[in-house]
Amino acid sequence: MAEAAGGSRPEDCPGTSSAQAGRAAACQGCPNQRLCAAGAAAPDPAEAAELRERLRAVKHTILVLSGKGGVGKSTFSALLAHGLAADEAKQVALLDIDICGPSIPKMMGLEGEQVHQSGSGWSPVYVEENLGVMSVGFLLSSPDDAVIWRGPKKNGLIKQFLRDVDWGEIDYLIVDTPPGTSDEHLSIVQYLSAAHIDGAVIITTPQEVSLQDVRKEINFCHKVKLPIIGVVENMSGFICPKCKNESQIFPPTTGGAEKMCQNLNVSLLGKVPLDPQIGRSCDKGQSFLSEAPESPATSSYRNIIQRIQEYCDQHPFQEEKSI
Repeated sequence: MAEAAGGSRPEDCPGTSSAQAGRAAACQGCPNQRLCAAGAAAPDPAEAAELRERLRAVKHTILVLSGKGGVGKSTFSALLAHGLAADEAKQVALLDIDICGPSIPKMMGLEGEQVHQSGSGWSPVYVEENLGVMSVGFLLSSPDDAVIWRGPKKNGLIKQFLRDVDWGEIDYLIVDTPPGTSDEHLSIVQYLSAAHIDGAVIITTPQEVSLQDVRKEINFCHKVKLPIIGVVENMSGFICPKCKNESQIFPPTTGGAEKMCQNLNVSLLGKVPLDPQIGRSCDKGQSFLSEAPESPATSSYRNIIQRIQEYCDQHPFQEEKSI
């Protein structure tokens, strides 16, 4: 199912929801063949019903993906959560499934916090009354602890986050994923298929070395029938705060995200310029949107967030009615 190192996904991949997943001739040689064949790609009916019931009150679910690491995916996830939660009437949840590199607790100012359990399940850790967070980072004794897990254990924790966390009534569930197209991505798409996914926001930077992997991510979305809300180009130039001239720190040698989106018929949600304050705000666990309201990057983020909200409003969740 996922792209093999140095090769392409099978042309005739049956998809993770197919009864032939991991068993078809096209699956031979795929690195995720065993995962799909073992049935880990799709929850059983009872499990699906349990997940559906737990997530019944979640109106919109957005996955944040990136083919390449280090392009600002977790930063975008954190700022998307802050931006949506700026409307106090909206309840927002941020789920960090980057099991081996959980940076969301640091970015949200929640380092050292722990998960508490009640009769209704695990309670998210709250930044504000309307912004809750869940991450494996809250389960570690130290932020320096390494998580050295194989796929099945990662998949089990992702399922537990969805099934056992008491999310409550949520307007937006944002899922921050690790880079790539592997176990965690297969698991979250299949587990959430029991409920509802609005789509994915894919993060890239302008240079071709990043775009190469983003094309794989887009291909992954098509394979698993995950709608693509759009692409965000991070680190898209640097605007000097003094002279206001723009420099291309990461030159778009092949046309950047804009050209790629045109070629692949995918929406470009916007471009975010570099701003040193973004990194400083993340390290301090504060919202860059509040810390630097006049920054060109803040303006770009707010426009992108508005486009994501408009997309979600056009795709309202309609709960299935039981007969």
